[in-house]
Amino acid sequence: MKAVIMAGGKGTRFWPRSTTAKPKQFLSLTSGEATMLQETYSRFRSCLPEEDVYVAVSRNYLPLVREQLPQLSEEQLIIEPEQRDTAPCIALTASFFQKRGLNEVIVTAPSDQYIPDAAELMEALRAAEQAARDEGVVVTMGIVPTRAETGYGYIEAGEHEDGKYGPGIKTVKAFIEKPTLSRAEELIAIPNMYWNSGIFIWKPSTIAGYMQLYQPDMWRVFELEGEQLAKAYVQLPKQSIDYALIEKLERLYTLPIAFTWDDVGVWTSLERIFGADADGNILLGKIYPTGTSNSIVYAEGQRVLVIGVDNLIVVSTDEGLLICHKTQEQAVKHAIAAMDAEREGGMP
Repeated sequence: MKAVIMAGGKGTRFWPRSTTAKPKQFLSLTSGEATMLQETYSRFRSCLPEEDVYVAVSRNYLPLVREQLPQLSEEQLIIEPEQRDTAPCIALTASFFQKRGLNEVIVTAPSDQYIPDAAELMEALRAAEQAARDEGVVVTMGIVPTRAETGYGYIEAGEHEDGKYGPGIKTVKAFIEKPTLSRAEELIAIPNMYWNSGIFIWKPSTIAGYMQLYQPDMWRVFELEGEQLAKAYVQLPKQSIDYALIEKLERLYTLPIAFTWDDVGVWTSLERIFGADADGNILLGKIYPTGTSNSIVYAEGQRVLVIGVDNLIVVSTDEGLLICHKTQEQAVKHAIAAMDAEREGGMP
């Protein structure tokens, strides 16, 4: 089995700590010094040989990958001409291996997830690998939900394990888009409902076959070489792998897992990773709270006073200042897009 770490994504919901120039996967957010990319790499390297761990990254972030993972050879870098979301990235990955005559099972995984127990992850991946060796079989990791979460998609699995592929593996009945809070509360009460982790286990030939079937126009790009491929790649529509392929598949399975996992997608993720203080606060930097509770405050360099506030996210960096009610943090991504659009239109 080989691992492909997808190091794309802009991490806009972690603004202003995460920026277009240096997104969150290249930052140290969940440990003292190691970046999230380095942590993910170490997680796979603890269980796989060095030559079996690859990184897929867009050309503009290639210098950051080379700086943070200098041990990678050029053959272990799958280089996107431009970020086009996960469907083109995974199609490029399949093409990369096929053109080299390689077709063993691969796991495609985001670079910015928090999974502290590498051994448990690898045990689950080995179980999924057995199923994914069958042509056309796709296995996704389904996370046992611990709360009503609006930032994840959900997977509804069958009630019983699929005996053909060993213990734990179930058929997938439905994919459910990111829900409203009320809908999420309903979903977690349903048996066999899991979060979509974005971790998939499959063979390159399986990816290629489904791309040819469901996304033939996209796949034709990957039959090209060199500059022709690069020029066509940047014209591809941005599509997630869920929308482009996964939601359409019939031979889709999930392996439910209950170990500690977080996608570290928003600032409140830090509460689950670090734990709050006696007042319910996460304070990172030179923070001086008075009468402040249930808040996340992060500051780089400057001292910050927070007085008499509750349930806020306050983040101050050289890039900018974020003040957000915790219940509105999913709106940060859209607010950043609107702000960037105004700046491009000439607004200060």
